[in-house]
Amino acid sequence: MKETILTTKKRGMTVLILVIVLYFAAAMLFLRTMEFGGSILVGALCVVWFFLGWILLLGLKILKPQEALVLTLFGKYVGTLRGEGFYFVNPFCTGVNPAARTRLSQSGDAGEGGKSAFFKGNKEKPDAAELASKKISLKVMTLNNNVQKINDCLGNPVEIGIAVMWRVTDTAKAVFNVDNYKEYLSLQCDSALRNIVRNYPYDVAPGVDTTGDGVADEGSLRGSSEIVAARIRDEIQEKVNEAGLEIIDARITYLAYATEIAAAMLQRQQAAAIVDARTMIVEGAVGMVEMALDRLNEKEIVELDEERKAAMVSNLMVVLCGNHEAQPIVNTGSLY
Repeated sequence: MKETILTTKKRGMTVLILVIVLYFAAAMLFLRTMEFGGSILVGALCVVWFFLGWILLLGLKILKPQEALVLTLFGKYVGTLRGEGFYFVNPFCTGVNPAARTRLSQSGDAGEGGKSAFFKGNKEKPDAAELASKKISLKVMTLNNNVQKINDCLGNPVEIGIAVMWRVTDTAKAVFNVDNYKEYLSLQCDSALRNIVRNYPYDVAPGVDTTGDGVADEGSLRGSSEIVAARIRDEIQEKVNEAGLEIIDARITYLAYATEIAAAMLQRQQAAAIVDARTMIVEGAVGMVEMALDRLNEKEIVELDEERKAAMVSNLMVVLCGNHEAQPIVNTGSLY
């Protein structure tokens, strides 16, 4: 389906003025005919105009900036009105927008409180003006899909949510190529999110290939969020090309371990942090002990045999690696 832009239809004001003038003229002519007598045919035509002239008003269409209206005539696609203006089209043309009643959790048509992902099945009802509108917004919309629970490449369940910025670029494809382009976009976002997230670990893990090139890398959901978001955007764009949609950007808005393993993963992270801290402390303590022994030998302050060196090293390591301040003990005797 190829989009056809109707560019010669901005005659709404002219037609409106013409209809008003014709009604006024018909009224004057009818009164003149009734008062002074005249052709019955003229009077009949005036009566017919009174009853049928308003049909022309059905062809008047008003569009705001960044709005479009897809028109069909008896089931055949006629064209699309784009851009602000006062248009006049065939009065029997009807606007088509299968997603007019669909309300996503997104900017522009989110329900009160943003509770529902779709209007379908929801007890809340949109107002009459919204139901009557068949116009398609060409503005950039932000879709906030619900947070999903997905297993990462290590099998750990994580909860992740994304925000997708998108807009309609081809109204004909959006209306006729898919049943409901809003629901189609939301489902494709869910699918792309699952396909990409399952290739990454939550945090950096050894021996994991996230790019599919056969080489292990350090990609992760937490550390490579920009790359992950770019891959999600590209995959969604590939899926929605047939629907005439453009994906401008995609961003991760929420990322956390699932509640059932969050406590265990927190303990694991704490244990890893403690091990790293202890490793740094021990390395520093060994260096300080080595420096102390070297300085004592260099200055020839005291000569220590192997047993006394071992005792000194033990005392220094306890002092430097202990969690609490050392309590000094003065030795007044001999080591032997």
